[in-house]
Amino acid sequence: MRSLLTLAALTGLLCLPGVVSAQTMSVDQAVAEVRRVNPQVRAARFRWESAKHQIIQNYTPADPQFTFIDSDSWRGFLAGSGMHNITVTQALQFPGKGVLQGQNAERSAEIARLAYSAAVRDVTAQAKTSYYQIQLDLALNDLITENAANLERVLKVTEIAYTANLATQGDFINAKFALEADRELLRQQTVTIANDKTALNVLLDRRPDEPLTVDRKFDLATFELTLDEAVERAISRRQEILQSALTEKNQDTALTLARLEYAPDYNVGFGLDHWLIASFAPTPTHTEDWNFQIGFNLPIFFWAKNADITRARQDLDAAREDLESIRTQTAGQVTTLYRQILRSRETALLYRSTLVPLAHQAFEVMVIAYQSGKTDFTTLISTFRQQSDARTAYLQAVNQLLAGKVALEQAAGGSLP
Repeated sequence: MRSLLTLAALTGLLCLPGVVSAQTMSVDQAVAEVRRVNPQVRAARFRWESAKHQIIQNYTPADPQFTFIDSDSWRGFLAGSGMHNITVTQALQFPGKGVLQGQNAERSAEIARLAYSAAVRDVTAQAKTSYYQIQLDLALNDLITENAANLERVLKVTEIAYTANLATQGDFINAKFALEADRELLRQQTVTIANDKTALNVLLDRRPDEPLTVDRKFDLATFELTLDEAVERAISRRQEILQSALTEKNQDTALTLARLEYAPDYNVGFGLDHWLIASFAPTPTHTEDWNFQIGFNLPIFFWAKNADITRARQDLDAAREDLESIRTQTAGQVTTLYRQILRSRETALLYRSTLVPLAHQAFEVMVIAYQSGKTDFTTLISTFRQQSDARTAYLQAVNQLLAGKVALEQAAGGSLP
């Protein structure tokens, strides 16, 4: 009895809507999941973590050197030694070099963080693009399906007209050809949808054939920012601009470090001599003495260091030009995309609200007119193609709008309100 109840409950659950089909994934859910599991994003995060751990190494001086010397072992190895010497030496850079190198390491870690943010941004753009492509594929599939249904109507009316000697056999053959061609497009579109779902599954780090259902509703909203606000936001937030600014600062520090090559690095050492044979010592009553040493390099090859300074100065100039270039390019790219988004949205709304309904109305009128013999087959099929082209143009405008929004967010360094 219990087994029968369980079976009945499971049968009831399977009959509920939404249980059989996969759960619909919104674009925000797809983006959040991609940011969490995508290997490219995780790799960029690990590189950022690695760069952070390199900062302390640049602030920390080199390890001191410990030296033990056993001298005058006349009885054998380490036997009957005449003197033991213990020395500790520490290599030090000229004051200020380590601080500058540490600052460069901090900026390099920040550049790695920005690279991670850029990876998140780019993967987000890829996820949105793949998601929107599936939406467009499904909408195009609906269009082809409706076209096939309309062509079946056309085939039927031409067959009736041909049977009644009101139309030629050519009308019937052309209608059948158009129907079969659209059915072939429908079969190809099925493969396209499956491939695009696979592309999104790859970004989600899932199996290529993992079931995936997307929201069918298009987001035709535009941004709440003005063009000037979008440009300013992009210049202040885009990761490549911030990276170039940090690179410029690093090159400026590199120029200072190149000039500091004239300043000598040095090392300091302390040593202890212990004379095991008193007669070897400086005096019989003093068998231990202390040593101090200091050494520094002499910049006698200054002419080679001049070349290093020249190179560092040119690298700094190049970094400044790169920063200015990417700022200008970003402003131009944002301006172009912003205009295109507005134009694409106007076009999409025009086709959705006016042109597509008019084309549909014209087709319905022409079907009735053809049945009554008031128009020919060429006009009928042209009106059908006009309706199909209008819906295709609407989908193309939507595609340009969605692609432009993704590209604008990518150029601006992240999502826009």
